Amino acid sequence: MVQKYQSPVRVYKYPFKLIMAAYERRFPTCPLIPMFVGSDTMNEFKSEDGAIHVIERRCKLDVDAPRLLKKIAGVDYVYFVQKNSLNSRERTLHIEAYNETFSNRVIINEHCCYTVHPENEDWTCFEQSASLDIKSFFGFESTVEKIAMKQYTSNIKKGKEIIEYYLRQLEEEGITFVPRWTPPSITPSSETSSSSCKKQAASMAVVIPEAALKEGLSGDALSSPSAPEPVVGTPDDKLDADYIKRYLGDLTPLQESCLIRLRQWLQETHKGKIPKDEHILRFLRARDFNIDKAREIMCQSLTWRKQHQVDYILETWTPPQVLQDYYAGGWHHHDKDGRPLYVLRLGQMDTKGLVRALGEEALLRYVLSINEEGLRRCEENTKVFGRPISSWTCLVDLEGLNMRHLWRPGVKALLRIIEVVEANYPETLGRLLILRAPRVFPVLWTLVSPFIDDNTRRKFLIYAGNDYQGPGGLLDYIDKEIIPDFLSGECMCEVPEGGLVPKSLYRTAEELENEDLKLWTETIYQSASVFKGAPHEILIQIVDASSVITWDFDVCKGDIVFNIYHSKRSPQPPKKDSLGAHSITSPGGNNVQLIDKVWQLGRDYSMVESPLICKEGESVQGSHVTRWPGFYILQWKFHSMPACAASSLPRVDDVLASLQVSSHKCKVMYYTEVIGSEDFRGSMTSLESSHSGFSQLSAATTSSSQSHSSSMISR
Repeated sequence: MVQKYQSPVRVYKYPFKLIMAAYERRFPTCPLIPMFVGSDTMNEFKSEDGAIHVIERRCKLDVDAPRLLKKIAGVDYVYFVQKNSLNSRERTLHIEAYNETFSNRVIINEHCCYTVHPENEDWTCFEQSASLDIKSFFGFESTVEKIAMKQYTSNIKKGKEIIEYYLRQLEEEGITFVPRWTPPSITPSSETSSSSCKKQAASMAVVIPEAALKEGLSGDALSSPSAPEPVVGTPDDKLDADYIKRYLGDLTPLQESCLIRLRQWLQETHKGKIPKDEHILRFLRARDFNIDKAREIMCQSLTWRKQHQVDYILETWTPPQVLQDYYAGGWHHHDKDGRPLYVLRLGQMDTKGLVRALGEEALLRYVLSINEEGLRRCEENTKVFGRPISSWTCLVDLEGLNMRHLWRPGVKALLRIIEVVEANYPETLGRLLILRAPRVFPVLWTLVSPFIDDNTRRKFLIYAGNDYQGPGGLLDYIDKEIIPDFLSGECMCEVPEGGLVPKSLYRTAEELENEDLKLWTETIYQSASVFKGAPHEILIQIVDASSVITWDFDVCKGDIVFNIYHSKRSPQPPKKDSLGAHSITSPGGNNVQLIDKVWQLGRDYSMVESPLICKEGESVQGSHVTRWPGFYILQWKFHSMPACAASSLPRVDDVLASLQVSSHKCKVMYYTEVIGSEDFRGSMTSLESSHSGFSQLSAATTSSSQSHSSSMISR
């Protein structure tokens, strides 16, 4: 497996030329890097005007590896080739390095770049990326990988320290300013050095074209009097190391790399709303910074958020009055770490009454709105306290908990809520304080705990009786001034007291089933499974020609081919028999086949548009203007994925390989609508299917070749 690293943008508050002077002092050897024994110059080139300086060195490293491993490998030192391409005109330094030793067994590539800060020319930005691919190493592949990653991480941490060490050395020698390069024909003008940096550093930097990182300066660039100008990025392009520390916390270099790579993957494959950095980081933490696993659960969560419009729940949904009166929970100041504090008086809450009065869906929506509010409060507290706060503390008072709370439909609703929250709000619970746990609590805990993630369970602190008042109790986590009054504290808590929900507010099962908004079961989208050899098809009857069929579907799993057919006669309805060949029911959605096997294309039915190949993660919206009345069949058919070309970023099929799902099953989530031509306000161009990387995140987000403009998205 190829290990990759991508650094954030690191900003030095010094001019580019001064940084270059400090950097050159690392050669031919650097005492601050004990493993760097020495280096020899292999090739060197300088342009006539002095603007271009390319130097290639052979570096000797004493890798800190077990002696036995060195003996088996038959080497004491390893050698790397490093090529530095300095362009003084554009003030850039591109560094490329690769291993010479064991190059047939291990492939190591590193790319670094120093550039001028796009918003302050007296500052310098630095980025680096690297990859490690161990083909074979005498059976010690895993050991070598761990050694390499450990030493590389150590050197990354030292990188900034080394530059700053040589900057101090220059200052001690009286060198605080190095003039900029100027063409020989122009008299160099004096450059005033920056005094104290009063302006706050912007958190972004120059976007280095990938080709430049891979190829460095070509021969044409060396002989040309000018080089391409660097591309200046927008504030959302990259992450600054200082921004990460201020808003996201202290991360190791490899953790920073995981965040940046996953964020970059989102930017390149997802045209919808990009999750905030804090939220991406939560998914990475939930999977111990395994990018593939984090990407998988995040994609699933973003699909869910889109399907149920969770991003807008705080603005568009008002909790029923019953919840406002009888749900005994609410936000209450913050804990000693600055985390928002949520208080839940579960023992005083009539869970059975709430479920009978509202149903599971309203309760779930309310819990989701609480979590969305928690995310918002974390952002606010991060600004207020000046340090990263990405989770909240929940205080649960169980006084009053009894067998009524173990009513199975209520427990079932609780388990479903836990399942949704665990899947979509990972690492948001910083600490859970459970107070005054009664004897019945172990029964509830036995039912609930299997559905709680191990990492989350480790954050639980459970106190029986009045133990929370003693050493190691509530005062260790919450300031005395904000302990709620019902816990013998001094602070009035505005959380509703709960109580029994009047039976007059109970609703019948039929009323709950007919609820307009059902988060779990009702949505404008339908789900369908597509199998190899078993496409999913839907029938649309058109009475008036020039009607418009519109569609909006998301490819949740696998790759499919989307087709539209027309027939003058209606196909036979699928058999109701579960064993029938035309209808398959699966947990992931229905599969219906309408086109009879004896039908012949061109005789019984015709294709009205060219097939459209849709990749996993794509969201496709489009329309078709019908030319004839009759029966139209929309078909989603299994498509085999061709081998993907190598690229610098993982593609969606790389993600699929890690999901361990059936290679012969796809899943789509779709919505269709027929609009009369007089009511259709979009373009009348046929088959305008626009792709966008929705929450499953597509690898290719360009519109189909048949599209000429965006089509109307069905709502």
